[in-house]
Amino acid sequence: MLKYIAFSFSITIISWIVGMLIDYFLRKTNGYNKHFSNFNFLTSKKINTIIGIGFIKWTVKNTFFKFFNPNLKVKNESKKVDLLVLRDEMTKSEIGHLVGFLFVSIFVLLKIYTQNYLFAVIMMMTNIVLNLYPSLLQQLNKRRIDKALPIFHPNTKK
Repeated sequence: MLKYIAFSFSITIISWIVGMLIDYFLRKTNGYNKHFSNFNFLTSKKINTIIGIGFIKWTVKNTFFKFFNPNLKVKNESKKVDLLVLRDEMTKSEIGHLVGFLFVSIFVLLKIYTQNYLFAVIMMMTNIVLNLYPSLLQQLNKRRIDKALPIFHPNTKK
């Protein structure tokens, strides 16, 4: 079982790199901003609370995960922050994690196909915590930024 856990963490971390690479190429397409910038598949605050997004937010802010993407961090609240740039970085992170989630899901399906169900469950749980939840957190943060954009960028429509 320990090897299942180790492999699950390894493939999920590898999926972050795969997600960043695919996001890089997707950004070169014309429809990236149109299709992905406002992508939301879980908009309910109640559901976000029920599934524990608050815990993931706390974990990202208060553990070593806070060092993984410094572009998503407001370094000094007293300085002016470009919300559009921050929102763009969040979109990159969100899409990268979603691509990573799909990447690992392929391995999960292969484990189900080979009837290795325990391995599949461990891999999917790791995938949910390390890919799906961060993506949902970025969607939540983007919605918060969208509320502030009319104040700081009056000519911007999201």
